[in-house]
Amino acid sequence: MNSVYITRKIPENASDLLKRNGFRVEINKNDKNLSRQDLKDVFSQHHAIVTMMTDSIDEEIIKASSADLKIISNYAVGFDNIDILAAKRKGIVVTNTPAVAGESVAEHTFALILACSKKLIEADRFVRLGKYHQWDPLMFLSRQIWGQTIGIIGLGRIGTFVGNIAYHGFKMKILYHDISPAEDFEMLTQARRVSVGTLLKQSDIVTLHVPLTPATVHLIGTKELKLMKNTAILINTSRGPVIDEEALIWALHENEIAASGLDVYEKEPQVAADLKISSKVVLTPHIASATIETRESMAKIAAQNIIDVFEGKTPLGLVKVG
Repeated sequence: MNSVYITRKIPENASDLLKRNGFRVEINKNDKNLSRQDLKDVFSQHHAIVTMMTDSIDEEIIKASSADLKIISNYAVGFDNIDILAAKRKGIVVTNTPAVAGESVAEHTFALILACSKKLIEADRFVRLGKYHQWDPLMFLSRQIWGQTIGIIGLGRIGTFVGNIAYHGFKMKILYHDISPAEDFEMLTQARRVSVGTLLKQSDIVTLHVPLTPATVHLIGTKELKLMKNTAILINTSRGPVIDEEALIWALHENEIAASGLDVYEKEPQVAADLKISSKVVLTPHIASATIETRESMAKIAAQNIIDVFEGKTPLGLVKVG
């Protein structure tokens, strides 16, 4: 019987689907990630592995894999945690869970936008500390986001959902930057495709939705932050290293930008101390896609990818290499 190992607990529909299709399933039921040695052991013993984005699957771990290992099914939209070329050299298929998190991440993006713009965390703390004694017409003043300009860097599925919420929900003006133009999106939302520099200069809110690649590491650094309005808000629900956190801390301290909402971090799960103590930052623990609907869809796709590979079919989440 072919065996599958799942490196963290995920919705049970994944293991149920695998079992119904004749697989033996083992799950790491601890609340901690597997150690490197544990990963090597797992890779050497099983026919398929469901990995998490927190599992760093490098060449050393892939070399330790059994000759019978056919697929690494990554339980994530991204796959920058896996050495794809090393897997290809060993004849191991790598898959992800595409096209499932758009709505959830877009919703969370706007939750961060609203929290930053409306100073919700500060206001909540103010009330809890017993400081609210009377209504004050100047207390926690904020700018409305209705009609403001949002700049979307990366107009994939998630960026498109963000744009639709912005336009149809808040009548925002939309600037976007992407490799390719999106003519249908432009027609439906009156969006304009511009350079990164123009987007940063003209946007009231900048939100990042790019994959992590060598080209996007520190896409936003000191130079880019200086281009932004000092009233602007920067949101990141993509990958932490897309922002140079030292530069962001400087920009917040020097009032180069007004606020930032972060769901991801450069050295995740470590969060810079200066970010944690800043009243200008809203922080969440990488939960932008954490809805029941999305997590269950991811689990189903991760399991189906494995089933498809063993049945000789092309899986939905096939990660193509060069």
